[in-house]
Amino acid sequence: MHRQMCWLSKFGGDGEKILHLQTAPNQPWRPYTAFPQYAVADYKIEGGSLGWATYQKLLKAGWTVVHSARANEFSSNSAEVKS
Repeated sequence: MHRQMCWLSKFGGDGEKILHLQTAPNQPWRPYTAFPQYAVADYKIEGGSLGWATYQKLLKAGWTVVHSARANEFSSNSAEVKS
C-alpha cells in the first residue's frame, strides 16, 4: 500500500508547515486532517507543529517520509500533466 507523508506549507510558499499525507501515487497531497482514520489529536504545545502526533503514529506504522522538495516537485509535475 502506498503510504507517504511530508511537511508542506498550509497555503503554499514558505508559510507554516503542517503534515500532509498521500495514500495513492496518483492522488494529491492533502493535510492530515483530511484523513480522520489516520489522524490523532495534536499535542497541546504552544508553537508546536500541527500533525506531529500523527506523524509519530504513522512513522511507527511504517509510513514513508518524503522530503517536501520532492513532494512539491511531484505536485508541480501533476499540474503540468493535467494542463
